[in-house]
Amino acid sequence: MNRFRSRFLFALITLIIAVLVGLGLLLGQIFNSYYLNTFKEELQREAHSILTIISREDLSNSQISELLSDLGKNYKSHITIIDEDNTILFDAGELTQDLDMNSLKNNVLPIMRGQTKGYYYSDQVHGLAYYGLPIKEKAAYEGIVLVSASVSSLTKVNQQMWGILVASLGIAFIIILLIGVRITAQFTRPIESAIKVSMELAKGNYKARTYEDHLDETGILSQSINILARNLQDMTRAQEMQQDRLQTLIENMGSGLILIDGRGYINLVNRAYKELFEVDSAKFLYQLYYDAFTHKEIIEIVEEIFMTEVKVRKQLHLPLKIERKHFEVYGAPIIGTNDEWKGIVLVFHDITELKKLEQMRKDFVANVSHELKTPITSIKGFSETLLDGALSDKQTAEYFLSIILKESDRLQSLIQDLLDLSKIEQQGFELSIQTCDLREILDDIIVMLESKAREKEVELSVSLPEGLTYIEGDIYRLKQIFINLISNALTYTPQGGSVHAKVDKYPDYAIVTVSDTGIGIKTEEIPRIFERFYRVDRARSRNSGGTGLGLAIVKHLVEAHKGQISVESEVGKGTTFTVKLNRKFDETS
Repeated sequence: MNRFRSRFLFALITLIIAVLVGLGLLLGQIFNSYYLNTFKEELQREAHSILTIISREDLSNSQISELLSDLGKNYKSHITIIDEDNTILFDAGELTQDLDMNSLKNNVLPIMRGQTKGYYYSDQVHGLAYYGLPIKEKAAYEGIVLVSASVSSLTKVNQQMWGILVASLGIAFIIILLIGVRITAQFTRPIESAIKVSMELAKGNYKARTYEDHLDETGILSQSINILARNLQDMTRAQEMQQDRLQTLIENMGSGLILIDGRGYINLVNRAYKELFEVDSAKFLYQLYYDAFTHKEIIEIVEEIFMTEVKVRKQLHLPLKIERKHFEVYGAPIIGTNDEWKGIVLVFHDITELKKLEQMRKDFVANVSHELKTPITSIKGFSETLLDGALSDKQTAEYFLSIILKESDRLQSLIQDLLDLSKIEQQGFELSIQTCDLREILDDIIVMLESKAREKEVELSVSLPEGLTYIEGDIYRLKQIFINLISNALTYTPQGGSVHAKVDKYPDYAIVTVSDTGIGIKTEEIPRIFERFYRVDRARSRNSGGTGLGLAIVKHLVEAHKGQISVESEVGKGTTFTVKLNRKFDETS
């Protein structure tokens, strides 16, 4: 900014100096011409006065000589009268010592004699000025009146004139310079401020502002720059807000997203994709898609979009480390406003859970169909046998009818479990919460299942803490939970084994564990034991009359009580179910 002011001042000073120098030279020339003309006119008047005096016939020579001497003293000049033979007739006045008569005769007279009227001549060597006026009588040359004077007065006046002129112009220069500096500062300060703010705006600092002191053009410039800065700041703030929203949306969306530019380089990958595929963004970004992707199916989708420029939607089953996941991949080309190819966007929806739910639904339908088909087929077959004549044989008829009753009971139990499970899973399912004692519940269940334990020759025992173990819950549903767990333990425990139930009491919760020494569960099967109709040992569970829905009901009932259930098992050594129930039922949790 100082450079701008310096350049402006330099240009202004140069202009002022040029104008003042030109004006000084012009005035000096005018004054010099004026004083020179005045000097010439004085010499001319003196010469004509001398010619008039010497032309008068009424004056004697002594009177003429006296008049000419007085005239020379008054004009401070030297008067010389020379006849046609170059004889000096009269010589008197000032400059007697400085006047060189030989130079006058040899240099000045030859110039003067050739003139027909008055002539001015300046001798710069001797510092003298001459004015010659010829004396004529009827057009005949009779002599010359020569008036000479020193030019020192003219030089002195000229020097004084130049001194005054230089001093005046110098003072004028200083005054103009001061005024110019003030005016320059007044006009350049807003411009400098505007330049400074413009540089800050160019750097991205949209908070910079300039002063709006005046209402002239510079004030309008400052006001316009401030309006521009405010608009840029608002636009930047809006853009940053929109970019933050977009970035937040992209990073927090549940589906993986990848942006590929028109040259095939990956420009954007969001957090969901990095977590799903466990990739490092530093090694993944700005790589060619066929180098970055490890799955051939994804590369084929990208190439298809590049070649066809149409949207693609496909379902892929991709291996990820030790598991395989299902993805619905949506790819679309990015076309600019002028049909300019921008790139490709890929969205990966993880539908693994949906596929699992769909498979569970299919398994559920198949299992229900299978479970219903067996008793219905038995009932239908034995009924047809009875109708074909087996009724006449009383013993055979009773045997067939007992089988029909058994299968009917099994069918009824299956339907009842399905109804219970459906009711528990409904949105409006409510428990009948009341204060109950776990000791009493488990005592009743042990009494109910003792006969089954004796039949299988399995030891059934229970460990209860001292005192009452009150919790808030639904007595009927709690009994349903522990009956299913203990009954399953008895079912899968071979002869000579043992089943043990235990209650541990804590200030805020109680833990009930059901342990057996049965066949156990494989580690990979544990996550699926709470699925509908899933059986660890299908032959044994079906022969025991189980429906395969017991543990599914148990899980839903425990969760309805805001509790937790877990399983620990080892094949051939037994299984332990642990149920954690809160002492106080909290409906908000």
